[in-house]
Amino acid sequence: MPPGQTVPSTRPDRERVVGASPRRRTLFRVAAALLTLGIFLIDVLSTLEGAVAVLYVVAVLLVARTGRRADIVIAAMAGIVLTVVAYVDSHGVNHVGAQTFRALVSLAAIGITAVLALQHQHAMQRLRGQAMLLDLSHDMIFVRDRGGVITFWNRTAAQLYGWSADEAIGQVADVLLSTRYPEAREAVEAALLEHGSWEGTLEQRTREGQWRVLDSRWVIQRDGQGRAAGVMETHTDVTERRKAEDAALRAQAELAHATRVATLGELAATLAHEVNQPLMAVVTNGEAGLRWLHRDTPDLHEVDAAINRTVGEARRASEIVKRVRAFLAKRSTPRETLDTATLIDDAVRLVQHELNREAVQLRVAVAGNLPPLHGDAVQLQQVLVNLLINASQAMAGQDDARQLQVDARAGAPGEVVIHITDSGPGIPEDHLDTLFKPFFTTKPQGMGMGLAICRSTAEAHGGQLSVDNVPGRGARFRLVLATPIPEGMPS
Repeated sequence: MPPGQTVPSTRPDRERVVGASPRRRTLFRVAAALLTLGIFLIDVLSTLEGAVAVLYVVAVLLVARTGRRADIVIAAMAGIVLTVVAYVDSHGVNHVGAQTFRALVSLAAIGITAVLALQHQHAMQRLRGQAMLLDLSHDMIFVRDRGGVITFWNRTAAQLYGWSADEAIGQVADVLLSTRYPEAREAVEAALLEHGSWEGTLEQRTREGQWRVLDSRWVIQRDGQGRAAGVMETHTDVTERRKAEDAALRAQAELAHATRVATLGELAATLAHEVNQPLMAVVTNGEAGLRWLHRDTPDLHEVDAAINRTVGEARRASEIVKRVRAFLAKRSTPRETLDTATLIDDAVRLVQHELNREAVQLRVAVAGNLPPLHGDAVQLQQVLVNLLINASQAMAGQDDARQLQVDARAGAPGEVVIHITDSGPGIPEDHLDTLFKPFFTTKPQGMGMGLAICRSTAEAHGGQLSVDNVPGRGARFRLVLATPIPEGMPS
C-alpha cells in the first residue's frame, strides 16, 4: 500500500430519528387527550361503580409512544387530577367507602404506570445510545517490515494512537504501542509465516497511555520473488464495543426487570377488577343486614346470615390481595387437592344472589368419579365466578328464559372439562379472537381484564380456557383443568 493512502473512517449517522415521527407524536397526543376526556366524562356523568379512572393508564401508555418524558408526566398528572376532581364532585371530601378504595387504586395504577413508562423510556434511550456506539468502528492500518519497523501509518491510526505518520514511521511497532499478545509473540509470528495471515485480539497503548482492545488481522506482503517483505496490520478498535456490550447486557437485565415491574400497572387494574366483586357483595350484604336490623322487629336470623356472607366476601377479597402480593414477591401460591363438585358449588353460592336477581335458571351437572384437581382454590373459584357472572350479564335484558348450564366431566387422561353455557345472544365472530386480550371489553363499564385473567389462571394451572358459540343456545366457555397423574402412570 503506498505511503500516504488512507482508509475512509466511518462515523455515526447523526440524522437518525429517535422515537416517533412528529406526525405520529401528534396523533398519539390527540388520541390520549380524547381518551382522557372521555374517561373523565364517563367517570363524572355516569353512575358506574367500577374503578373507571384506572383507564387513565391507557392514556399514559399511549403518550409513552411519543418518546417524550413531558408527555408521560402531563398525561399522568392529568389523570390524577381528573380522578381527584371526579371523586370530589361525586362523593365530596368527607366520604370514605368503597369508592375511596377504588379511587386510591386508580391513582396508584396511574402513578405506577407513569413511573414504569419513564423507566422504560430511559432504558430504551440508553439502548439506542449504546447501539450508536456499536456503529463506531475505526480501522487502523499500518505496514511494518520483518523487523517490526513501521513503514506506513494511516490517518485513522494517527487519530487513535496519537502519533502522526512522521513520528511513527521508523519506530518498532511493538515498542511504540507496547503490544500485548494473547499468546507468545513467537507463536503468533510462526502462525503468520505458516498460513500467510493471522487474526486475533490484542491490546495496544496510545500516546496518552490508554490501552485499546483491538481485533487484529495480519497479512504478509511479499516481494517479486515471493519472499516476505513486510506485514500489513489492520486493527479494529473494539474497546468501546466491549464496554457497550457489557453495558447492553446490564441494560438488558435492567430492561427485563423493568418489563416485569411494568406488570404492576396491569396488576393494579387486575386488583381493581377482581376485588371489586367481593367488595360490592360486602356492601350489598351490609346494606341488607342493616335493613333487617332496622325493622320494627329485627330479624336477627337474617342479620346473622348477612354478616356471615359479608365476612366470607371480605375473606375472599383478602385472599385475592394475598395472591397478588405473593406474585409480586415471587412466592408460589398454595396448591391443594380440590374436588370439582365442591369447587363449582362454592362458586355458585358466591353468585347465587346475582343469578336470582337476574332471574337466571341454573342447572349444574357434575359427572361422578371425577379425578381430584390440584391447584389454588381461590384462583380457580374466581375463574368460575367471573365466567358465571359474565354469562348472567350476557343474558340480561332478554325476554326469553335465561338458562345457564354448568357441566363437568372427565376429558382426556389427566383432565377435567367444565362447560359453562348460556342462552344469550352468543359472541360475535369478530370478537372470538380478541375476547381474551387484556383491556378488550364489550361492556360500557367493563375493564377488559376478567377473561384475560381467567385464561392466564387456567394456563398457570396447566389447563386452558376457550370459547365458542352453540347453535340455538348462546356462548359456551370450555375450561380444561389438569389433574394430578396417579403414581405409577407415565407422565
